[in-house]
Amino acid sequence: MILEVAILNVKSGLSTNFESAFKTASALIAAIPGYRSHELQRCLETPNRYILLVRWQTLEDHTIGFRQSFEYQEWRSLLHHFYDPFPTVEHYEIAFG
Repeated sequence: MILEVAILNVKSGLSTNFESAFKTASALIAAIPGYRSHELQRCLETPNRYILLVRWQTLEDHTIGFRQSFEYQEWRSLLHHFYDPFPTVEHYEIAFG
C-alpha cells in the first residue's frame, strides 16, 4: 500500500468553501481503481492548513490511474484554485510495522 501525503494551504477566508468543495471531490477520487481510503485533517495551530492522506494500492494507481483520468480534471477544477502555494505531494510506503 502507498500513502499519498499533501499539505494543503488554503487561501485565507476560503476554508469553509474548500471543505464544501472537498466533500464533492471526495466521490471522484473514491471512484478510481486502486483507491483504498482518504482523510482530510485540519491543522489546529494554522486553521487554513490541511493534510490530505490518501491510501492507494500502488503508486501508479495515483500517478497514472488518477492523475490521467477525467475525475482528476474535475478534482482539479473543484479544488486547485483554493491553494496558495500549490501543494507538494509525496508518497510513502511502510518501513516498519
